[in-house]
Amino acid sequence: MIDMADLKKQILLRELDDEELRMIMEKITVESYPKGKLIFKEGEPTKGIYLVKDGKVEISKTTPDGWKQTLALLNEGHFFGELSVIEDKKVHGANVTAVENAELFLLKTETFKSLEHSHPLVMYKIVKAIARVASRNIHAMNEKLVNLLISY
Repeated sequence: MIDMADLKKQILLRELDDEELRMIMEKITVESYPKGKLIFKEGEPTKGIYLVKDGKVEISKTTPDGWKQTLALLNEGHFFGELSVIEDKKVHGANVTAVENAELFLLKTETFKSLEHSHPLVMYKIVKAIARVASRNIHAMNEKLVNLLISY
């Protein structure tokens, strides 16, 4: 069974009140992955948005010459897969691997889409959280780019 306290730790769900969390709790599933297990790879069908309950995952891409490029390491509270869902992509654009034993919540794409109509305020709060994280990531990447250009 899913514990509401675990959902409250999730960045994606922090703005939701207890009633909204209870509704989400009924719609979310839990998946476990041992260390080293591929959660999904680039080109595989999109299942939904994953939220890290426990453990750590690595998001990576493979370069055209076959090298793995790590894009992010995410631990408890963070989420991934949201871009594929929001952009209505049918397949994922990166690889995700459990780098530690990981327990993940999965908010399936169909559930996410149905919340748009059935619970627009909940969706507003969730999309606002996604936008906040995306904005923080863009600022961090801009800073890295400027530092790279300065050091070049």
